[in-house]
Amino acid sequence: MIISVRSGSGTVAGQIVQAIIEEIQRGRIAPGSALPGTRELAKILGINRKTVIVAYDELTAQGWLSPEKARGTFVSSEIPGKEIDALRTQGTHVAGQTDYPLSDSTPIVPLIFGKTGFLTIDDGAPDTRLVPVADLSRAWRKALFAASRRNQLGYGDPRGSLNLRQQVLAMLSNERGLSAETDNVCLVRGSQMGIYITARVLIRPGDVVVVEELSYPPAREAFRCAGAEVVSIKLDENGMCVDELETLCRRKHVRAVYVTPHHQFPTTVLMPAPRRLRLLALAEQFGFAIIEDDYDHEFHFTHRPMLPLASIDRWGKVIYIGSLSKLLSPSLRLGYLVAPETFIERAANQVALIDRQGDPVTEAAVAELMKNGNIRSHTKKVMKIYAERRIFLANLINKYLAKKITFNLPTGGLALWLQFDQDVNMLRLQQEVISQKLQFLPADSFSSLSQPVSAIRFGFGSLNEQEVHEAVLRLHNAVMSSLEY
Repeated sequence: MIISVRSGSGTVAGQIVQAIIEEIQRGRIAPGSALPGTRELAKILGINRKTVIVAYDELTAQGWLSPEKARGTFVSSEIPGKEIDALRTQGTHVAGQTDYPLSDSTPIVPLIFGKTGFLTIDDGAPDTRLVPVADLSRAWRKALFAASRRNQLGYGDPRGSLNLRQQVLAMLSNERGLSAETDNVCLVRGSQMGIYITARVLIRPGDVVVVEELSYPPAREAFRCAGAEVVSIKLDENGMCVDELETLCRRKHVRAVYVTPHHQFPTTVLMPAPRRLRLLALAEQFGFAIIEDDYDHEFHFTHRPMLPLASIDRWGKVIYIGSLSKLLSPSLRLGYLVAPETFIERAANQVALIDRQGDPVTEAAVAELMKNGNIRSHTKKVMKIYAERRIFLANLINKYLAKKITFNLPTGGLALWLQFDQDVNMLRLQQEVISQKLQFLPADSFSSLSQPVSAIRFGFGSLNEQEVHEAVLRLHNAVMSSLEY
């Protein structure tokens, strides 16, 4: 038996436990074999006998050893020798690989993360440097102490705290024209969890889900994970082409239609009222559900935000998904579902399966910020900043890239959809942006058919003016270099 004690590798007793287990697994100590007495092993290792006693007691409790009075301590004879032999002959494990089958249904979702030394153009995230940290920390501290005093830090309603659901409903009623009750609301950890839960509740294997030909990749993959056949429909300057949708509905039974009508993702276009009404009429005619992802409703610059589809839904066809994460911080993970009560009941069951419930303290803190008007004040503050960045970026694009990029200034959202001239080779551009220490999500990922897309979704919200300027310069350099091939 080979046992060594190393400094800085856990407790000495723990090292002895691990060493003896490894010796048994390697077959160097057979089941039923006698171990050295505690005094003898302590002398061999030059340690206190009590440490060896602690190790032997732990091994005995785990079932590895079997002490026998007046005889000594033995490796348990119940340890299966054949299984130990099999483990010993199977070779070593290769890091990063599994020896068990994995599901083929788990998709690879295209995401982009900050990379050291690179400037990142995201798809429309907020600037977390603008988070009202002082207000949020005060509200969170207050909520934590209050929940502790009231014994409310345990398990609760998977639909989320009643207080925050009430505040969300008040906001939706006052600002977005939605009429609902608290039983129609389920809080989730961001809009993506809302989309995933909606797919789990609504979709059965083989169901047809319609998306726009350019759409939000994680949503598409959530529907596919639920077993849906995802079918894409063309879009134009007014969003989804409902005439093509009607034609499809006459050929196939459509279960659901996923749309981002306020600021279409990724193209940013606004679906006007006539097309919205037509979409709702088709939902009633053909019996499909509309999944409305209103992911950044507040960020609208030219006029009051357009009321959601859900606000004019008279047939209960719309499942409305919203988020508080972009108003505060994506890491806060707070969103909501608004739907008929029977749907919300099943959504709550899905929440219970995923993580049991949300965070009651964070929910209470955000409810407090909504109630006292802090979120409204924060929204006004950041809206002014984002409006300035939007115009600043548009002017820079016109200054440096007007001959190679076209775009329509959107009415809202935190991104511009920039379309490249035909002579810009996107594969070369992708190579050149790396040399410029710039990164962005390839627009091909927005295509439901993975077709080439000569465009980029340029998120400006998370970048200050200096960063926006630097990003445009690097993009300009990359474009010019890609044309030199």
